[in-house]
Amino acid sequence: MLTVPVRQLGESERRAVERLLDHDPYAGAQVAERVAARGLAWWRAEARILGYGSRRHLESICWLGGNLTPVLASESAVTAFADQLSAEERLCSSIVGRADAVLGLWDRLSAHWGPARDVRPNQPLLATDALPAVAPDPHVRRVRGSEVDLLFPAAVAMYTEEVGVSPLAEDGGRGYRRRVTELVRAGRAYARFIDGRVVFKAELAVVTRRTAQVQGVWVAPEWRGRGIATAAMAAVVRDALERVAPTVSLYVNDFNLPARRVYERCGFRPVGTLATVLF
Repeated sequence: MLTVPVRQLGESERRAVERLLDHDPYAGAQVAERVAARGLAWWRAEARILGYGSRRHLESICWLGGNLTPVLASESAVTAFADQLSAEERLCSSIVGRADAVLGLWDRLSAHWGPARDVRPNQPLLATDALPAVAPDPHVRRVRGSEVDLLFPAAVAMYTEEVGVSPLAEDGGRGYRRRVTELVRAGRAYARFIDGRVVFKAELAVVTRRTAQVQGVWVAPEWRGRGIATAAMAAVVRDALERVAPTVSLYVNDFNLPARRVYERCGFRPVGTLATVLF
């Protein structure tokens, strides 16, 4: 099935990469944000972008950094990327992207990179371009720079619950705290505070000219089941659409039925299926 070689792309092919990313603005959002910010030079992007296709017609790309993310990867591209990567040591902490490509890659790489800590094969990818029909929670707002210390414990709890490991484990949480601080300073972190504690939080973890991708949605355990999440998410979506990007997107584990109901009430519609392999 391998008909053309995989090659590492450089800055001279940036426009071709950007055109390809425009064809998959939701699943490729994280890659698009990185390319827009740092280009394709590996030393500046702290990652490599592998391309599949002729120099006149780039068909697929694969981002290889902290995450491995295939974008618009056909079956033949998946085979070619896997053939290239199987000879390399695994450095990424996850594989994430469209489910068919991710699961195809993992089927071919598991013998070389396995075992995985977790495989999540069905994560609905959702998006909306309409203001929510439900009333937003007026108490949900952007987090201030002086409130990072209040937000950080909630961010750690969310990450640990969602990913299954603590972000404090590797370096005492310094890198993760920097990331949380960056999001707060950029006006991309939201929370509702009650008595100085975070009871709801969410971030616009990825922002491109096409979409703002919400991640890190979390409700404090003692507040779950009280119905605060829908209005809180409506506030996030409204602000993001009015201030940041023309669409809002996110992905969710298929088994998280309460969250899926919240997102449906806020107007999100399915636009695909992602999968994640965690190491």
